Amino acid sequence: MGTDIFLIGGSAGSILVLLQILPHLDKDLPFPIVIILHRKAFPQSSLHILLETSAAISVQEAEDKTELENGKCYLAPANYHLLFENKKSLALDASEKVNFSRPSIDVTFESAARIFKNNVGALLLSGGSQDGVEGLLHIIQNQGIVAIQDPNTAEVSYMPQQALQAIPDIRLLQPGEMATFINKLKYNT
Repeated sequence: MGTDIFLIGGSAGSILVLLQILPHLDKDLPFPIVIILHRKAFPQSSLHILLETSAAISVQEAEDKTELENGKCYLAPANYHLLFENKKSLALDASEKVNFSRPSIDVTFESAARIFKNNVGALLLSGGSQDGVEGLLHIIQNQGIVAIQDPNTAEVSYMPQQALQAIPDIRLLQPGEMATFINKLKYNT
């Protein structure tokens, strides 16, 4: 089992955690990272610029048909679901909100599980909805690797707490452990 893609989903309270993870990611990761954050739809969002200023790797907002490259980070744009067309290409979808969100973490996690099977890693961060739990279950069903932010460290603990209730034996990570967890996956590829 290897890691071909790593996903990070989050909502309220997760940007500060991302700003702790991104500076410590290895520049030579042999897989891309995709971040799905609940956020308001603004015509000119600069969230990817904020994330990139602290990141050790390139961060870009995904567009329809974006080609994935290893060692780069892709941010789901506001107001679109992010899907995987295949192992190398992203697609954007403006269909109905899922769990009151677009982008939906569940939609992206489930799409990755379908395309990458057991070669998916995923991390669910702080947030105030249940989005992400079903997606984690799909990844687990395909023998992917999953973890959540320890709810005790989350600014908004509801999202990781819901995952913990659904998956009692899931790996809990402190924010300071997350980059190391991701970096170690390069030895599983």
